[in-house]
Amino acid sequence: MAFEVAGGLGRKLLSLSVIDTARGTRRVARENRQAQANQAPRPRNRGIFDPKLLRGALGPAVGKMNPLDLARNPVMFVVEVTAALVTLVLISDFMGLSKAAPGEVGRSTGFELQIAVWLWFTVYFATYATALAEARGKAQAATLRKTRSETMAHRRCEDGSLEEVGSSALRSGDVVVVREGETIPGDGDVIEGVAYVNEAVITGESAPVLKEPGTDIRSSVTGGTSLTSDTLTISITANPGETFLDRMIALVEGAKRQRTPNEIALSILLSGLTIVFLLATATLRPFGLYAGAPLGIVVLVALLVCLIPTTIGGLLSAIGIAGMDRVARFNVLAMSGRAVEAAGDVDVILLDKTGTITFGNRLASRVVALPGVTEREVLEAALLTSIEDETPEGRSVVELARKRLAEIGSEDPRAESASGSPAADVATVVPFSAESRTSGVILADGTVVLKGAVDAIVAALDGEAPPELNTLSDEISSLGATPLAIRRDGRPLGVIELKDTVKPGLKERFDELRRMGIRTVMVTGDNPLTARTIAAEAGVDDFMAQAKPEDKIARIRAEQADGHLVAMTGDGTNDAPAVAQADVGLAMNSGTSACKEAANMVDLDSDPTKLIEVIAIGKQLLITRGAITTFSIANDVAKYFAILPAMFVVAYPELNSLNVMGLARPESAILSAVIFNALIIIALVPLSLRGVAYRAAPAAELLRRNLLIYGVGGIFAPFIGIKAIDLLITAVHLA
Repeated sequence: MAFEVAGGLGRKLLSLSVIDTARGTRRVARENRQAQANQAPRPRNRGIFDPKLLRGALGPAVGKMNPLDLARNPVMFVVEVTAALVTLVLISDFMGLSKAAPGEVGRSTGFELQIAVWLWFTVYFATYATALAEARGKAQAATLRKTRSETMAHRRCEDGSLEEVGSSALRSGDVVVVREGETIPGDGDVIEGVAYVNEAVITGESAPVLKEPGTDIRSSVTGGTSLTSDTLTISITANPGETFLDRMIALVEGAKRQRTPNEIALSILLSGLTIVFLLATATLRPFGLYAGAPLGIVVLVALLVCLIPTTIGGLLSAIGIAGMDRVARFNVLAMSGRAVEAAGDVDVILLDKTGTITFGNRLASRVVALPGVTEREVLEAALLTSIEDETPEGRSVVELARKRLAEIGSEDPRAESASGSPAADVATVVPFSAESRTSGVILADGTVVLKGAVDAIVAALDGEAPPELNTLSDEISSLGATPLAIRRDGRPLGVIELKDTVKPGLKERFDELRRMGIRTVMVTGDNPLTARTIAAEAGVDDFMAQAKPEDKIARIRAEQADGHLVAMTGDGTNDAPAVAQADVGLAMNSGTSACKEAANMVDLDSDPTKLIEVIAIGKQLLITRGAITTFSIANDVAKYFAILPAMFVVAYPELNSLNVMGLARPESAILSAVIFNALIIIALVPLSLRGVAYRAAPAAELLRRNLLIYGVGGIFAPFIGIKAIDLLITAVHLA
């Protein structure tokens, strides 16, 4: 199996020490092209600070304040209920329907108005963060939706004639003919023809891609793309509304986003904390009455809102949406947020050797004859086995054999000409299969000429394999090349050497993955000696040699049974079962429909090495959520010192010693804490959408770093913020 690897390898093989997950592949490709053309780059996209996105999220944020919607977020639902309660108290006091008890703190209408306004702002800032995260996806979806239009299709009837129908009338199983310059009307597989397709609407790259039938990596096409040459006959594989473009639009705009298990678990934890603080706050009123310090509803509400984890409660949804958006900017379509989270927990990666670890362009470098076999004989046999093989490897064998046969003919004029067509003698083509691991032809006289894995060829020999065959095979394998044995009927003739090249820089990347606690396993159909040599050169932790599709599934299940989360890339139909079994299955967009349906992620650039970036984004998502949760809980400490002394200072003047921030008055202390509680949400929106800067390091090291920054920082930052707000409030006499 071979992968067509996308360009820009030098960029992709940069160190993982700091991974820029905000920089998508489309932007990189565009800037590189502009630099090569000596063009001035377009104005850089401002990301979350794009004025259009900021303005576009204002209205939807108001709509998300609907209590029915907020009920899914218990923390912010409680804040909205308390905001409504303070508003009712304000109206009641303003109309004279109620009055403050003697000595009650914070019962002026001005104070109540400010508390009510900032509580509503707290809810609005939380919904605005979610709306802003969704706006980025909706902007991308709007661009994709422009490409989805009704197109005319030439549908083939049962009698072979063509009829003109709209693309919305096509159903799975229909066969259509697409000509040069036309738009492909729906997702499907090429069954006839060879042509180039422009997939810019999907990948962002205008370079045409070759499509042809009968291959795992070049036979599938996507509706909305356009044909730039020749004619293709396509079998439609998706009904209207179920196409890849439809699913892509729905996913990037968050229309089908469901909360992940981790989000649900964290929401349950936050709900539990909210209930605990609610009960604790409710018990303070009778204690205050007993102590002679009556506590009003407004002050109790302010304490409750400042103590419950509103920061992470308000940003939780935005963090999840932004994680999927970052994956989308790398041209990877995640079918669910759960897949992105699972990528962050992956600790075992299965990587196909061809196209992922090596360049995937194995080419024949030499054909070696066994003793007693002439070079001409083995070359002619090699030519026969590959004459109908359209893979790059097969074409390279044909080219090498023809070239060498021509040289032999020029060296020996008595030799027969090699210019004849060997295909004329072929009666049956034996295609390659993962089970037999051989391919070749059956000639008109019944002679079977095959090439394939050495052990597969040896198993079909009439007698014992000559020792020279194993010696030659081991010699080629020790060099990191792949040996293919050739046999005519039951007689071995020689060995073809196929050479591939390990991608530079992978060893360093795998070292960094190892420091992150991720184990890499190379999967290949090569013999163990070749696999061991390439594995050592690439720096992977383990390898699977002579792997069949069922072997991949068995290995994944074994790793999962040991408690590991496994990621795997694939592009062929034979990869689909293993990709479906893996916790994170990344399918190539150039692959078959079966593989893309089995995967929970699809790489639009068809670059299998991108799995490493996907894992980094998943880890960044989990780290960001943990960091903001830590900060949210840690900053409650400062609010204790701000609000509790202010609540009881009338009855217990000694509590003024806890006013370590030197806040001016009880009302200003409470108001400052509420304002800080609201502003910190909007201040952390950029961090929640961009994510915490991710570094490739062991989990323990990352935990220590984040506890220091967001734990200790979460304790001290509110002291500074609340004091600054108190000084401002006092200066303008707001409390």
